[in-house]
Amino acid sequence: MLFPDLPGSARLWVYAADRPLTDDEKETLTRRLEDFLAGWQSHGRPVEGAAEVRDRRFVLLAAHRPGAPAEEANEGVSGCGIDASVHVLESFAEETDVGWTSSLDVLYRDAGGNVQSVSRPAFAGKAEAGAVDGATPVFDLSVETLADLRAGRFEHPAEQGWHAEAFPLAPAAT
Repeated sequence: MLFPDLPGSARLWVYAADRPLTDDEKETLTRRLEDFLAGWQSHGRPVEGAAEVRDRRFVLLAAHRPGAPAEEANEGVSGCGIDASVHVLESFAEETDVGWTSSLDVLYRDAGGNVQSVSRPAFAGKAEAGAVDGATPVFDLSVETLADLRAGRFEHPAEQGWHAEAFPLAPAAT
C-alpha cells in the first residue's frame, strides 16, 4: 500500500513533468521532497506528509495534519503549507528545465508502456485514428485523496473515467 503511515483521507496533489526525469533528476527531486517533508508546516502546525516520484513523470504528494478536525479542508493543510510545497517543485523545475504539464493535457501510456502527454485535441485525434481506445491507460491528475489513489482512480483504462465522455474512444478490445 502506498504511504501506509497516512490515512486514506490525506490530501493528495499530483504533478506531472512535461518530460521523463533523468535518474539524477529523480534522485535530486526525491531528496528535496524528503528534506521538505521533514519540516512541513501549515499555519505553524506540523504536517505529516509523504511523496513519491512515479514513472519518472509524476510527483505524488500526500499530506495529513494530525489532530485536524475531519471537516477541515485538506486535512488541515492549506494556504502557506500548500504554497511551500509548490515552491519546492517550482524551484526544482527552474533549476532543471523541467516543466509541469497543464491540467488541460492528457497523460496516457502508449503501447510500449511509456507515459505520454498531449493536448486534448491531440488525444481526440489519436482516438479518432484508433491509436488510443477505451483500454488505453490514462492518468487522472485531479484525484484529491490518498484513498482515491489507493482505489485506482489515478491510473485506469480510459473507458472508466472522464476520458470516455470527452473523447470518441473505441471500446476496449475483448
